[in-house]
Amino acid sequence: MAKKMKFLFVFFLLSFTNAKVTPTNHAKLSWINMDELTVKLKSEPRPVLIDLYTDWCYWCKVMERKTYNNSKVISYINDHFYAVKLNAETREMVQWKNKDFSYNNNYKLNEFALYVTSGEPGFPTTVVIPDEKSEPLAVQGFLEPKEIEPFLKYFGDGAYKTESYSDFKLTFKASW
Repeated sequence: MAKKMKFLFVFFLLSFTNAKVTPTNHAKLSWINMDELTVKLKSEPRPVLIDLYTDWCYWCKVMERKTYNNSKVISYINDHFYAVKLNAETREMVQWKNKDFSYNNNYKLNEFALYVTSGEPGFPTTVVIPDEKSEPLAVQGFLEPKEIEPFLKYFGDGAYKTESYSDFKLTFKASW
């Protein structure tokens, strides 16, 4: 019996010492709400990224898990954007640029979601508002980290001020 116990002890000890330890990513996106956004934009202007989602959307959940949990995406967004996660179906009043957006019963969406998608909602939608004078720019659908990278860097690095997105993409070098 003692030999069996010794064998089991050695077996488990070896099993645990050979196990791979996967480092966990403790960095998270610094999501804020629309009220916090308004305050932050007054003190330090920067581009805004809005993750427009719904609770029932499968691809919204995949994007949250795969894209918005990627360490490079997290780091870049936290350094260059104010990130807002907004449920398109919220019944709460959303304020933007001194205007109130309420829930629209006909569309079953908040009118802010209709505004940022130019009346053509789809989920998930990644919205960027480059500055306070610019209109929202929306990209619908699931985006992997490598797909969202040029879009983020175009606005985050300020290239939108000097060149078109198509020109930017011609010389863009992906690093994610």
